[in-house]
Amino acid sequence: MAAEPLRLADIVAALGGELCGDGQTVITRLAPLESADAGSLCFLANPRYGAQLSACLAAGVIVSPSMREAALARGPAIVAADPYLYFARLTQWWVARMRRQPVPGVHSSAVVEPGARLHPSASVAAQAYIGAGAVIGAGAVIGSHCYIGEDASVGEGTRLAVRVTLGEACRIGARGIVHSGVVIGADGFGFALDGQGDEAYWQKIEQLGAVRIGDDVEIGANTCIDRGALADTLIDEGVKLDNLIQIGHNVRIGAHSAMAGCVGIAGSAKIGRHCTAGGGAIILGHLELVDHVHITAATVITRSILKPGQYSGLFPFDDNASWEKNAATLRQLHGLRDRLRALEKKQT
Repeated sequence: MAAEPLRLADIVAALGGELCGDGQTVITRLAPLESADAGSLCFLANPRYGAQLSACLAAGVIVSPSMREAALARGPAIVAADPYLYFARLTQWWVARMRRQPVPGVHSSAVVEPGARLHPSASVAAQAYIGAGAVIGAGAVIGSHCYIGEDASVGEGTRLAVRVTLGEACRIGARGIVHSGVVIGADGFGFALDGQGDEAYWQKIEQLGAVRIGDDVEIGANTCIDRGALADTLIDEGVKLDNLIQIGHNVRIGAHSAMAGCVGIAGSAKIGRHCTAGGGAIILGHLELVDHVHITAATVITRSILKPGQYSGLFPFDDNASWEKNAATLRQLHGLRDRLRALEKKQT
């Protein structure tokens, strides 16, 4: 994406930081160190990669105070206490300058049912559907082919990309970002077994709750958040969810928690504030994780965690023959433990 060129001084005036060197240096794009050109602005957050500075062709670099001299040896720089955070804010500012702003109003091909309430500054794109009683807040953007169910609510400034489903009576707060393919408010997985043996079959438990999502939440593509069975599924403010995540019915996720791709959370689990889960992690149903619990990738949580900290449950990979031998030994671990206890008792 291209943006109107600007000067390093313009960036510092907007975002702060210490300008070192020529503030009239023109910046035409943001880029990583290894592919930067003479119009690029880069950042260096990890001193481990400091050796790349001398070979970098960027017009300017964002660095920490400890890297100031090394950066100035090659050209202009912006010095910030946290270069990575500064760069994050820079990307937001950059995109706000260059992104084409949605046009307020409703596209002629969209369907808005009687009783829906849309703020005049909201934007509803082609082929979108807004159900009766739905509320679309000021500056909200509803992408093409979105479905907003009856009595659902989209908060001020929230942006729904193409083909997002917000089910009946489900709500998302202000300034949210919901990427394509997200489904909020599908039925939770609830069934009761009727009968026994080969004659048994499943009776559906109707899901009577909804989904309530707070402000400043981002939801990645093709993530699904199920409505509650009786009470609502709750996603608190500032939560960040990656792509392809499954959130079961009646789950509660505390404020400012973040989950990487393919995480699965089973029904009625309760996740605290400021928790994280690495890609592919699984949290079983009806468990509780207190605030500040951090789960590493591919870990399966099978019991509640009541103490903050980092938790892992990985079985290291190996060549297949060795892995099979170790797995076979692991299956005998309980018996080996009993035999060891018996030997210890004989020795005492």
